[in-house]
Amino acid sequence: MFNDIGPLELVTLVVLAVLVFGPEKLPKVIQDATRFIRKIREFSDSAKEDIKSELGPEFKDFEFEDLNPKTFVRKHLTDGDEDTFGLKEIRSSFDLRKEITDVADAVNSREDAAAAKDTPVAATSAVNGSGGTPDLLKKRENPDRDDRPPFDADAT
Repeated sequence: MFNDIGPLELVTLVVLAVLVFGPEKLPKVIQDATRFIRKIREFSDSAKEDIKSELGPEFKDFEFEDLNPKTFVRKHLTDGDEDTFGLKEIRSSFDLRKEITDVADAVNSREDAAAAKDTPVAATSAVNGSGGTPDLLKKRENPDRDDRPPFDADAT
């Protein structure tokens, strides 16, 4: 019932109720309001039961929730099949985990193939796909202390 009222709004309503009705009359007003809400619910439930009983046995599966437009459209368009429009397939196509694992497996298999070869030049060309150029993104196993890092004039 209070799903759309935030905590700050609820506190404001309580403070306003205390100011309007006063602390002496507030418990009686709350009791009267809850009694009124219960009577309305009982009245609506009895009205629903009367309508169901007067419709007859052919409408025994009738539910008032089906009169909600969203529920009605969902029930009649899907016909019990939850994925009529292919939403699961669309959602899975946006999931990048499978593609990332495929790329990681491909990279790992190339690294394993490069490690199996004996020459470091062949390993570098197998990983990069080009012959003889160093891989600047991958750390070297034995870095040379005298080698300076590559300098990019456009980056500075």
